[in-house]
Amino acid sequence: MHDPATSPPINRLLAIMARLRDPREGCDWDLAQDFASIAPYTIEEAYEVADAIARSDMADLRDELGDLLLQVVFHARMAEEAGLFGFDDVAASISAKMEARHPHIFGDQTGAMDEARWEDLKEKERQNKGVESALDGVALALPALLRAEKLQKRAARTGFDWPDPAGSEAKIAEELAEFKDAPPETKREEAGDLLFAVVNFLRAHGIPAEEALRAANAKFERRFKGMEALAEGRFATLNLEEQESLWRKVKAAEKGG
Repeated sequence: MHDPATSPPINRLLAIMARLRDPREGCDWDLAQDFASIAPYTIEEAYEVADAIARSDMADLRDELGDLLLQVVFHARMAEEAGLFGFDDVAASISAKMEARHPHIFGDQTGAMDEARWEDLKEKERQNKGVESALDGVALALPALLRAEKLQKRAARTGFDWPDPAGSEAKIAEELAEFKDAPPETKREEAGDLLFAVVNFLRAHGIPAEEALRAANAKFERRFKGMEALAEGRFATLNLEEQESLWRKVKAAEKGG
């Protein structure tokens, strides 16, 4: 019998997944899974890849990429069992897509790739699939800020966009006023409109909202932990004025003054 341990790494991984999903000798947990139950793990692993990159931890990145690859193999194995497609089909599909999206490399076109050209190629793909709306294909599972930005970019390609940042800035003021005046039962809806307007404003300035908020989260976490360190275990016992004082100290220290 062929020993998976001596196979090329990708073949070994495919063999491991096939064994885990074996109806008679497989793992009960792996056998119980389906596309929907595995999807959250796939998303989680993608975020862990991004986290390793943000921390510049290349050893961890290697491991996290392996975890993400396992998710692809898992989905492909379940699809193969259902007679839909297999791992080789997944690899062939993305290979064909990448060649089609780089006609200046693999075809007879010339010129450099930029965002506008990339989006034009993707738009042609969507048209070939028979999409009916410019907004079709923006994944529902994306983080809300990122999805808002993608929806706005798609709409902008049809001309539905403010001509300059002033329009999106005024929209923020409008939505903030509506939020303040909204009854409790519509507060959440108005809050969403306000956030959507902020994303639009940032997009007008070339700032990805998801990245901006991620940086703000990191900064808050860093400063809060700095306050805790200064308080030496007493932070929760301090009143708000004392906590604010520590916040100012941490903030000043970061700025070098």
